Order: sequence, then structure tokens, then C-alpha cells
Amino acid sequence: MKKLLIMCGSGIATSTLVTGKVNNWLKDNGLDKDVTITQSKVASEVDHIGDYDAVISTTSVPDSIKEQVINGVPLLTGVGADAVFEELKDQLSK
Repeated sequence: MKKLLIMCGSGIATSTLVTGKVNNWLKDNGLDKDVTITQSKVASEVDHIGDYDAVISTTSVPDSIKEQVINGVPLLTGVGADAVFEELKDQLSK
């Protein structure tokens, strides 16, 4: 079972929107039974990024973890969302 973290500044607002979109994408791609999603805020997860197979954030993250985090803003705007899903697919296939 793969572990996906979706986070935002508060762990409530934009991460909830992205979680819904990612859940739909997982179902559409037959991955919903293979991935568990945790929703949280950045401040709570900085030291736990390594616990997840993939991480999406809708807000800025510290430089120390930036390379491990997928920018989820395109999932909010719709511009570039396909690229985010491709990156997510690559992360989950590792």
C-alpha cells in the first residue's frame, strides 16, 4: 500500500479540494485500492516527509523538503494539472 500526503497551510481548506481531485484521479486510474491518503498541514509534516511515497502541497514548503514535494497548485487552478498527475504517477510507481 502506497502512502500519499496532501498538505496545505492549515490542513483543511485547499488540501481538501486537492484530496477530492486526487481521489477521483486514483479511481479513474484503478489506483484507489493501492493508495492511502493523509491530509495535513505543512508545519505538522516537515519532519515526516520520508514516511510517504508521494507528497503534494498547495502552499510553499521549506527548502529542505522542496525536492520531495509535488506542487499541487495546478490542481486548484486546472492549469498544468495533467503534469501534476504524471509526476504523482511516477512517484507512486517507485
